[in-house]
Parts: sequence; structure tokens; C-alpha cells
Amino acid sequence: MHGDTPTREPIAAPEDETPGTAQAAPNAVPPALTQAEPAAKSRSLGPLRMVFGAAVQYPREIGLALIALVITSGATLAIPYRFKVIIDEAFSGRSNPEQIGHAFEYLLMIVLILGLGTALRFYYVSWLGERVVADIRLKVQQNLLRLSPGFYEVNSPKEISSRMTSDTAIIENVVGTTVSVALRNTLTGIGGIGFLVFLAPSLTMGLLIGIPLVILPIVYFGRKIRSVSRTSQDRIADVGAYVTEVLSAMKIVQSFGQERREAERFSAVVESTFATAKRRILLRAAMTTVVILLVFGGVVLVMWRGALAVAAGEISGGTIAAFVLTGGLVAGALGALTEVYGDLLRGAGAASRLAELLEARPEIAPPARPERLPEPARGSLSFRNVTFRYPARPETAALQDFTLEIEPGETVAIVGPSGAGKSTIFQLVERFYDPQAGTIRLDGVPLTSADPAEIRARIALVPQDGVLFSANARDNLRYGKWDATDEDIWQAARAANAEAFLRALPRGLDTYLGEGGTQLSGGQQQRVAIARALLRNAPILLLDEATSALDAESEQLVQQALDGLMKDRTTLVIAHRLATVRAANRIVVLDAGRIVEQGTHEVLSKAGGLYARLAKLQFTADAA
Repeated sequence: MHGDTPTREPIAAPEDETPGTAQAAPNAVPPALTQAEPAAKSRSLGPLRMVFGAAVQYPREIGLALIALVITSGATLAIPYRFKVIIDEAFSGRSNPEQIGHAFEYLLMIVLILGLGTALRFYYVSWLGERVVADIRLKVQQNLLRLSPGFYEVNSPKEISSRMTSDTAIIENVVGTTVSVALRNTLTGIGGIGFLVFLAPSLTMGLLIGIPLVILPIVYFGRKIRSVSRTSQDRIADVGAYVTEVLSAMKIVQSFGQERREAERFSAVVESTFATAKRRILLRAAMTTVVILLVFGGVVLVMWRGALAVAAGEISGGTIAAFVLTGGLVAGALGALTEVYGDLLRGAGAASRLAELLEARPEIAPPARPERLPEPARGSLSFRNVTFRYPARPETAALQDFTLEIEPGETVAIVGPSGAGKSTIFQLVERFYDPQAGTIRLDGVPLTSADPAEIRARIALVPQDGVLFSANARDNLRYGKWDATDEDIWQAARAANAEAFLRALPRGLDTYLGEGGTQLSGGQQQRVAIARALLRNAPILLLDEATSALDAESEQLVQQALDGLMKDRTTLVIAHRLATVRAANRIVVLDAGRIVEQGTHEVLSKAGGLYARLAKLQFTADAA
């Protein structure tokens, strides 16, 4: 990153800031993803509406799952009834062995139906869980790809990645298991209570009186669990973000001997996660304990009364046996619902975190009626009185009253100390941001009036670090022109001095380059990036320190490739190494966001200004 790029600290939007123009609005600070849920939301399962909205897109699977649920619940409640028949007939002395055998055959048939129904229910609800999570992930990713870079200044991509994994896993459990368990136990509880009324109305009334005593603690503990569950998910996200950060910088960690310190930092993150999880577990354990005591305590009291009724001859032994079995099923269903409610609350917390990603809107978006860029493209750029402040640093102007006209086919080098505003120019040209004052035009059209996608289609970028993706060489090369043929790719590779090493790869263009292109050297990565820009064949070329991190031999090869790439294109070059910009048509010298000098290398060297001082220091150091 360059000195003039913004920090990633989430900060509040400045109050009472007066924008320079009407364009200031899009540069408001994007909202940071919240770390704590508002109190109003913590008391409801409302965020799950987003999840269920995704599920209802599959009515066939939902219908089959519900049918299976009804069948399994009915079969479950039929088992106590068959036991009632068996016990009453077996102990009445009036049944023969054949009748008893038929009774058990019916019972086995019920068990068979229960098993098949359970298998169908498991398949369809599990399918729904996987499908809904896949759909949510796709929607979130599609929205993330639309968001402007300012969003990622105040929201860590690592934390977002954690939400896409851990939170969606929770939602998968909610849809694929929790909801099924909730419906099954609800049906079992309602059906069981109805059957209990049929068996012994007076005993059932005792059970019903105790139900409010079970619901009240569920509501009380549920509100607390929801808030803690959300915090627990945030702590889990912290663990994922920390691991990613440290592992991606392992060479630095080991080079500076910081293994022990990083282990201590990780221990603190893990312990914080554990402390939050422990609080959540304690709350759920307390809720479960209270509910089970109330439920099973009530069942014991009712059974006590039932036993006295059997002894008095008021009900049969089969009835009390069926009542006991059904009462156990009802109590188990209510007890399971307490666990289910806790899982639903946790799922609601995960859903609300994902909903934030889905609801985020891009700060840079096409206008309602975008103005078309002229054809054919010329490649002219115009900056007029541009002032820009990064959303995350509104107190500091990255560019101030910046005016620059760049003609088609001209090569303009932009130099200056770190933090002068060089990289900011590139980010504004690609319309990743809009200036707070002034206008930027591409081929005479204001960037704010055009579609950002059309603007970027006319630009090819060669970044400082030659960013490559975890894919094969072919996909990395054709990233800017996906329909490029292998012949086009080899032609671009040849022009970028990349053909030789690409043909030497084990599988040629089909060779997997590793994460970030780790199978290639730095110079090879840069030449792949140049070939990618060549394939794009855009009228405007942005070179961002394209040779700064290379050795002398690699720099020479890359520079030769760049010379070919720059031909007949409007080119903006950022360079700290001034030897690479001597041949530019014009050199623009920036300092503190302002143009302080511009001209050719020879003119600026003789002028004795900032460029001359920078050149003297650098060329003296190179000679030494």
C-alpha cells in the first residue's frame, strides 16, 4: 500500500461537514458492520425472516418435508395408543395369543412408518438447509462485489469472510435441523395434549396449568441468550480474522521472532471467545434446568395422581401406561423446544449479521440515466480543480485543487514523496471514489455521469504487486478479457516477455499458480500482470509502481514488456524509481496533494526543485 492510501479504522462520519460540491454525498463514510445488535432486535426472531424468505423459494421440498413431519409425529403418538390396547387386552384375560400378535404387528407397522418418515424428513430438511445457505452465500457475495472500496476501508474483509462461513453454518443448522425439530416437537406436543385429553381429561388439566410456568422462563432466558449469542459470533469472527492475518504474515512473524507474542495474542482472543461462550452456555443450561424441573416435576405430580386413580379403579392400566408414555413425549417435546428456542435465537443473530452485508449499498453506483462514453475511445483524461478526502480520513485532503489535462496517447509519470496523492489519482480515475470538489472527465464525459463499469472497461491496470488469483495460468491471463483464445493469450505473453516461463510450466496454461501466484517469482508475476493488461487492450493504462520490487534483470524484462504495452495508449505511471520515468512525455511532481512541478526529466532536473532533489538523492544512492 502507498502512503496516500487510507487507513482501515472504522470512524464516525464528520458532523456538519460542508461538501465542496453536490458530489460529496457518495463519499460519506460507509457504515461499519456493527459489533453489537440494537436492543430492539435482540428481543425477537425477526432477522430469521430473511432465511425463511430464501427457503420458501422451494415449496415442493418444504411440502414433502411437512408431510414427512406430520407422518412421523402421528406415528410417534400412535405408539402409546397401541401400548394401551396391548396392555388392556393382554391383562384383561379376554384376548387370545392371535389377537395379541396382531396388536404387536400393528405396532411394528407403526415403527416402520416412523422410520421411513424420519428418513424422508431428514433428507428434505437437510437439503433445504444446504440449499438456503448456498443461496444466501451467493446473494451476499454478489452484493459484496457491488460495493465500492470505501466499504472495505471501514469493514475488515477477514471479518466479512468469517460471517460467510461461521454464520452461514449456523443458519444451515437452523434450517436443516432446528426448524424441523421445532415443528416436530410442536406437532408432537399439540397432538400429545389432545390424546391426553382423550385418555384422562382431569389429569390433563393439571398438565395444562403448568404450561405457562414453562413458557415464562423460556421468554426470560431467551432474551438474554440472543444478545450473548450475537456477541459470541463476533468473538468467533475475531478468531478467524486473527488466524488469517498471522498465517498470511508468517514470514514476518518468524523473521522478527514474534512466535511467542503471537501465541499470547491468540490465547487472549481465544479466551475472550471462550468467556463469551461460557456465559451463553451457562444461560442456556440455567434455562434448560428450570424448564426440565418444571416440566418433569409437573409430570411426576400428575402421574402420582393417576396412579391413585388406577388403584381406585377409575381408569385402566393400559390408559395410565399410555398416559405416562404420551406425557413423557409431551414433556420431551416441550423440553426440546427450550433448546430449539436457544438455537433459533443464535440463528437470528447470525442472520442479522448476514443481513447487514445484504443490505449494504454501494457508495459508487451508475446514475439513473448514464451518459454513454464516445466511440471510438480516445483516452483523454481531464482533472479540473479536484479536491478529495478519503472517507476514513476526512480531515486530510489527499488531493487539493488538482488540475491536469492528459492528451490521448500521452505518457504521464506521477512522482513525489509517499503520501503525496499519487495512488489517489488512480483510484479516482477508476471511479472507486468521487471527489468532493471539481470534476474528472474521460473523453469529455464527467465520470459521475457515466456507468462505472463502462469507465473501467477502458482502463487496464498493472498493480505494484501483480495480484494473481488461486487459479491456473490461463484464467489469470484472461482475467481482463475472459473470451480471449489461447492464441490471443500466447501473443500477449510473448509481448510481455512471459512466454518462455509459461511454456516451461508443468501443464502450460493449465498449471495452477497457487494462492496469490506463489508458484511464480515476483518478476514472473509482474509479467503475467502485464500480459493480462495487454489482453484487455484498453485505451488507458495505469502503471502503479510496476517495477519497484524487482531485481535488475527482472526489471529490465518487465520494462521491455511495459514499453510495448504503453505504445499508442494513454499511460499514467506512478514510480518511486525515477530512472523508469525518464522517457515519459511529461512528469508531474506532487507534494501534499498539489502539483508543484511538471515537465520533462531534463527540464525538471535543471529546475532545481523537488524533482531534482529526489533525482539527485536516488541516482547518487544507485551509483553507490
